[in-house]
Amino acid sequence: MKNLLILLFTVGMLYSADAQLKLPPSGANQKCVVAQYMGAHAYVKVVYNSPDVTGPQGEDRKGQIWGQLVPYGMNNLGFGLSTEENPSPWRAGANETTKIVFSHDVSIEGEDLKAGAYGLHLVPQEEGPWTLILSNKSDSWGSYYYEPKDDALRVSVTPEDSEFSEWLSYEFTDRQENSCELSLKWENIAVPIRIDLKNPSDIYVAYLREQMELPAGFTWAMRDAAANYCLQNEVNLKEALAWQQQTISNPFFGSENIQTLQTLAGLQMKMDQKEDALATFEKAAKHPTANVFQVHQMGRQLIAMDEKQLALEMFEYNVERHGDVWPVNVGLARGHAALGNYDKALKYAELALERAPDQLNKDNLTNMIGMLKEKKDIN
Repeated sequence: MKNLLILLFTVGMLYSADAQLKLPPSGANQKCVVAQYMGAHAYVKVVYNSPDVTGPQGEDRKGQIWGQLVPYGMNNLGFGLSTEENPSPWRAGANETTKIVFSHDVSIEGEDLKAGAYGLHLVPQEEGPWTLILSNKSDSWGSYYYEPKDDALRVSVTPEDSEFSEWLSYEFTDRQENSCELSLKWENIAVPIRIDLKNPSDIYVAYLREQMELPAGFTWAMRDAAANYCLQNEVNLKEALAWQQQTISNPFFGSENIQTLQTLAGLQMKMDQKEDALATFEKAAKHPTANVFQVHQMGRQLIAMDEKQLALEMFEYNVERHGDVWPVNVGLARGHAALGNYDKALKYAELALERAPDQLNKDNLTNMIGMLKEKKDIN
């Protein structure tokens, strides 16, 4: 009998905690989720409940949203911790507190913020900027239990006129690799919020380290791509150099080819190992896998590293290796121009134009010739 009572009590507890019906959202305020990635791994996510301009009974509330349904300023909501002495901001949505989640550290309107989940509140104003409040308390109902001591961030945001939006919505209105703009839109107002990712290269480097321990890290192409990312972004160069040396030398998954040698040479140059870098560039240029375009690209890489004389020698070697074909004349034009030999550069650019294989290259060379005639830098 005792065991039966325990069983009935347990079942009752489980029923009350987990078996309740999921009812429709209060006031037909649909629950919404919107997310946006910045780069490959960092993201912003907003979870909110969306009221509409038309009221629950079909009443038209146009012109009654801002300053009425959503009062200006901080307000006494008459419940919870909200009082005249501790007024509350707007929950920037309906029902539960609007929640915003950052997977990584960001800056909001230029102010730093740690990764995590925050309650998103706004203080609307009839004129001038509004105040955005991100609270460490993100799981409350509305703003009834808002307290300033929980603030993680307060910044000013500027509302602007917008096309009509029946439903309150959050949209990512600008999307860049390392930043985005999140806008709240409702009725005829939009409130944009600028979000910038902190240390985006460090985030990706951490991901690359993880990949080195997985199957992707045991293929030369993936390892080369990882090292080249560090080279192009000038981050984690010492570790990337070690990765690339293994990529070339490992007897199981390594490969010495034009691609891996070129990446290695670039890393050596960045690490002030100039003598080694130049030897690697030479080895890459003479490698059986190197074609005319790849040798040309190494010449351009040397120009970017301010090794202009060596770049010209690379372009001249390209002629020796691959003969008098049109890409080598483009290279010689770039090499001489980098050294200020504009007349010689012009001669080679005109030869390249005569042999250019398509209209796009003809147009580019025509522009190059015009710049060389004016003795302007073309690199």
